Amino acid sequence: MFNPAIDDTFPLAGRRVRRMGYGAMQLAGPGVFGPPKDREAALAVLKEALALGIDHIDTSDFYGPHITNQLIREALHPYPESLVIVTKIGAVRDQAGAWLPAQEPDDLRRGVEDNLRNLNLDALDVVNLRIMGDVHKPSEGSIERQVAALARLRDEGLVRHVGLSNATATQVAQAQRIVPIVCVQNQYNLVHREDDELVDSLAAQGIAYVPFFPLGGFSPIRSNALSKIAASIGATPMQTALAWLLHRSPNILLIPGTSSVGHLRENVKAAALQLSADVYAQLDSIAQLAD
Repeated sequence: MFNPAIDDTFPLAGRRVRRMGYGAMQLAGPGVFGPPKDREAALAVLKEALALGIDHIDTSDFYGPHITNQLIREALHPYPESLVIVTKIGAVRDQAGAWLPAQEPDDLRRGVEDNLRNLNLDALDVVNLRIMGDVHKPSEGSIERQVAALARLRDEGLVRHVGLSNATATQVAQAQRIVPIVCVQNQYNLVHREDDELVDSLAAQGIAYVPFFPLGGFSPIRSNALSKIAASIGATPMQTALAWLLHRSPNILLIPGTSSVGHLRENVKAAALQLSADVYAQLDSIAQLAD
């Protein structure tokens, strides 16, 4: 559904945040593992994010591991009251950097405690349960035990709000029977449209949808089509893809990641990019192109 007027903010964790946020994953080393190549540049990106008005940062203690959260703490602590930090639990890294499931209740508690320690917080604003199905595609299966464990952590005051990542619509409904869900974070973009119905359902409930990989999975044909449309409106392909997401639904919050201050500034400019109905339709049709 085309939304010609873009709202600047949307509710998240009891506050209204700007719809253009920042994802901190790329601040770690290659493969989201180990330290950044340039630590000072990483810290500068985080400081610039706040200077640009970003008030929603997405992170996880398994980025690095630990390193990304430690960078956030070094650059931004004490945190402004307006900042919402969203983190994820449900996985750990081995010594080679592989992603391993950590879905048992004790694992989830340790994940929360690791995030609290490395971010230097007493409570986490939002914790997303990362469901370890396919790497970027949800798979069905009960998450009752995991969500119940997060609900207990919420009752203890260690977690203020609960979200889901890599979840199906069925899993969202199951989780909502246990605890309020404030956001869902899945792969979604111009090409990956499996969540169209979920986006609209969550919008009707006033729940944020946070897509990751805004340019992920594009074939050369689709990438070329996006580049031509972007050039026609004087924007980069990334800015255009982000603008399409902002026009797609008012509950979509963006968390594009970068380790460059220049790229961060480019991404933020996408929030001011107004698409006409015709350009939006052209972008919408990219998903129908052959792979």
